[in-house]
Amino acid sequence: MTVRMSMVKALNTGLRAAMDRDPKVLVMGEDVGRLGGVFRVTEGLQKDFGDGRVMDTPLAESAIVGTAIGLTFRGFRPVVEIQFDGFVYPAYDQIVSQVAKLHFRSQGRVRMPIVIRIPFGGGIGAIEHHSESPEAQFAMTAGLKVVSCSDPNDAHWMIQQAIASDDPVVFMEPKRRYWETGEVDTESAPQGLWSSRVVRPGQDATLIAYGPMVKTCLDSARAAEADGLDLEVIDLRTLSPLDLEPVFESVRRTGHAVVVHEASRTLGLGSEISARITEECFYSLASPVQRVTGFDMPYPPSRAEHDFLPGLDRILDAVDRARAF
Repeated sequence: MTVRMSMVKALNTGLRAAMDRDPKVLVMGEDVGRLGGVFRVTEGLQKDFGDGRVMDTPLAESAIVGTAIGLTFRGFRPVVEIQFDGFVYPAYDQIVSQVAKLHFRSQGRVRMPIVIRIPFGGGIGAIEHHSESPEAQFAMTAGLKVVSCSDPNDAHWMIQQAIASDDPVVFMEPKRRYWETGEVDTESAPQGLWSSRVVRPGQDATLIAYGPMVKTCLDSARAAEADGLDLEVIDLRTLSPLDLEPVFESVRRTGHAVVVHEASRTLGLGSEISARITEECFYSLASPVQRVTGFDMPYPPSRAEHDFLPGLDRILDAVDRARAF
């Protein structure tokens, strides 16, 4: 059955399905219970599952993740909400020093089935610490899996797949896409969690993105049609591990690649993706891989964020540079 819903609702129904399926799934975080989360992703869950499974926590991210680690030793599968992306740093030590390493350190005897939900990215006119893109800092940490949904259908299914995973998953949710709606198939998952997908086929150049920038790339591809350009768009979905075979196959056909993300350019995921494309597709490339990213600076005040975030014009300029090379 297909139902049209927002990404917020899709995440909510996905969480609800996972909690119905497994009584060991717990939800915890700041204001996730009575309030239902600042974005209402967890709305109604405490009412239906009780405050023993949907727990409001103190404003202490390190303690939230540390408690989740302890719960896994008792067989639980905690889903931790970090209220905003910029709030994750107090918990960074717990995540990279404990969550990411306990399975390896214990020689496989301890598993960390923890999902750490992080609303990320800009575009909502928020204040400082509310519009960060820290995904690369987790994707480069061995022992962590990192994924990002870009539409409601993926949100509904990817959150369930992440919860079912025995590995720790950092689940990046594009907050500026929370209220956009789409069709959700509530009966069958579209594909596995650790895989990318072509969301728009094309022949002239390949746009590679994830999370909030997938829709921006789709808008750019539609705009490019006016100039007779047929752009392919790939949604990475999984950031660690990267599934780049669909990217390689596409670039070998189009000869041009443009990687798009909101995070800063230097050592962002675009650096790794560009290097891998160059290694695997060198003789197929008709131009160097282009990157369209945020700038190497702290996230600006909201009135200037439009200039910071990659948009349609910057993406199409990169396509033009690639094709003119």
